[in-house]
Amino acid sequence: MSNTLNIKPLADRVVVSPAAAEETTAAGIIIPDTAKEKPQKGTIVAIGNGKPEEPLTVKVGDTVLYGKYSGTDVQIEGEEYLIMRESDIYAIV
Repeated sequence: MSNTLNIKPLADRVVVSPAAAEETTAAGIIIPDTAKEKPQKGTIVAIGNGKPEEPLTVKVGDTVLYGKYSGTDVQIEGEEYLIMRESDIYAIV
């Protein structure tokens, strides 16, 4: 992942780099590709300007938790990202 991302989300949208899917369980069992769940944790790499009545509360570099089916998958410069509204983010970790 490069330090500069050539995308600027609009309004209250953010770009998230999802964390890698878990490869093994806590007990050490290897999870096959077909059974891996979509990650629900990631790092914010770009943010919009927010809305005048609702400024953004997250910033670039924050690790966040979001809904399993939140956001839109996009591929930018060969990397996978999610673009979502700030309201889809549940917590900053």
